[in-house]
Formats: sequence, structure tokens, C-alpha cells
Amino acid sequence: MSEDLSRKLEGYLRGVLEAPELTVSALTRIPGGASRETYRFRATYGGNERGLILRRDPPASLINTERSIEYRAYKAFHALGLPVPEPIALELSHDALERPFFIMEEIENCAVGSIMAVDPYGAHTQKIGEQFFTILGRIAQADPQRIGLGDIDGSTIKSNCWKHELARWEAEIDEDEREPQPIVRAAIRWLKKHPPPPAQKISVVHGDYRTGNFLFDGNGDIRAILDWEMTHLGDPLEDLGWALDPLWTRNEGASGTIPRAEAIAIWENVSGLKCDPEAFRWWEIFASLKGAAIWISAAREYSEARNPDPINAFSGWYCLAFHNNVLANRIAELLP
Repeated sequence: MSEDLSRKLEGYLRGVLEAPELTVSALTRIPGGASRETYRFRATYGGNERGLILRRDPPASLINTERSIEYRAYKAFHALGLPVPEPIALELSHDALERPFFIMEEIENCAVGSIMAVDPYGAHTQKIGEQFFTILGRIAQADPQRIGLGDIDGSTIKSNCWKHELARWEAEIDEDEREPQPIVRAAIRWLKKHPPPPAQKISVVHGDYRTGNFLFDGNGDIRAILDWEMTHLGDPLEDLGWALDPLWTRNEGASGTIPRAEAIAIWENVSGLKCDPEAFRWWEIFASLKGAAIWISAAREYSEARNPDPINAFSGWYCLAFHNNVLANRIAELLP
């Protein structure tokens, strides 16, 4: 399988990069990732060797996402100067590698912080936290139209951002729920009954901005923001709520990094926006609901043997229980 994929990939890149002498070697699958199959490999051409990453659609996906949007997000924010891998090629047909895919540069000699680690960033925690929320502020600050992402999915009406996203994730729950989810349903009812104020602006929302989705080097510098497959237009508070969700918190650190108040202050300063408490309360509850929806989908994928990755079993067990607990406590605090 690996040799066959290497050969096909080699043939494709020879044409795209106009390098008839190009060779592919060391193709290996990177574990994890429920929405794309991810491989790293070496491409040698023009007298140089380069590390590249292949992101290919799997036979079945946990959450339906559009690979062209993910690729365009990489392209837009790479051009803006944010630390994202350089996009190399996008292929939407099934001809070359049986399923659609895209290729980007590999960011080498870096690590990823695990959400399971007690101290994922060690001595670099403060530095990484400051960078992490600065970059998130820059994403929120960017003008979607100016960077070429004004036409992607999402709401372009400030007062409808919440409704668009809540409908999306409620539909995922409706489709994938295999047993009653009373806490999740109660959260949906509360969110519908107490809509947030309109968004301050329409921004590009990364959709999965958290610890575990970026790479950092030995000096504590963030080198790459990854996993843009859920990118859409919406309220920038959505990303902030997800980044500050309790599931990613370690030792009171937001996404395992700096204290919550400091993280919000950095985001506000860079984005030029305000973290309105009333609006943010809604988006924090929504973040945990979105998490629950993802874990419900993961449980279904695993139970029906459509994606046997053990991370789906763990997500459907531990992560779903965690977010059920968060949702129950948050809504109980808001009841009369």
C-alpha cells in the first residue's frame, strides 16, 4: 500500500512541480486525525530534498469538512505572515490518489503539546501562551474579504453567527446520536432561548484553535498553526471560547499556557475587539456543546467500525463525559 501510494504521489508531483526527476521516499502515516489521513514524506528534486505533508480524504470522515477551504486558509494566512505551513498543491479529483488531497510543507524539528500532558510546554509555557493568543488575535483581526476568504461557509450577518453554528452542530448531533443525550439537549435549549449579542465583526474562525493543533520548536517559538479543516466565517468569540474550554485547561492555564485573564487581554489588544462577558458566556457554553457533538460523532464512528482509531473510543467515552459535566454545571449556575 505504501509503495503504491508513493509511486502515485511521485507521478503526480512530477507533473505539478514540473520536475520529471522528482522522487518520493520515506512515506509514513502520521497517527491521529479523524477528518484527514496525514502522511509525511521526502521529495527530492532540483538537487534538493524537502519534507512534505500529504493530507488525503479518508474513506469515512468524523466531521464533514471541505478540503479546498482548509487549503485556502493555509494559503491566505501563510501569505499574511502567520506561522502556517506553505501550501504546495490541491487536488480535488479522485484520479491521482483515489481520493481528494492536498500537499503542504513539513515543519521539521518541532513538537506538539499533548492535551493529556500535565505540563505540555515546560519552561516555554509563558512564551508559547503569549504567542498563541497573539496569533489568535491576528486571525480575528484579519479582513476575510481582503485575504480571499470572504466566500467561505458561515454567516456574514453579525446577528446570525450564533444561529448558523448552533444549527450546524445540532444537525451533527441529530445525525450521530445513538443514545439519549439529555444534558446536550438541555444545553441546546438554553442556547436557543438566550442568544448572544451580535458579533462585533465577521471574522475567519479557525474552528479548532487549541493546544494540540500547533507546532513549536526547542526555543519555544510557535512554528505552525495546524488543522484548519473547520474554518468558516463567524463571530471571533467562537475561537476564543474553544481555546479557553476547560478540556484544554491545565494548571489553570488557558490551552495549557497562560492564565485566562492574560490570554483574553492579549487577544483583545491584538484583535482590537472586546470580550464582552454576556456574549462570551454564550460562546463558552457553545464551545462545550460543539465538543460534545464531536465526541458523539467519534463514538458512532468507532462503534460502527467506520473508523477504528482508538482515539475515537476515548473521545466518545472520556471527552463526552467531561463536556457533559461542564455543560451541566454551567447551565445549573445560570438557572434561577
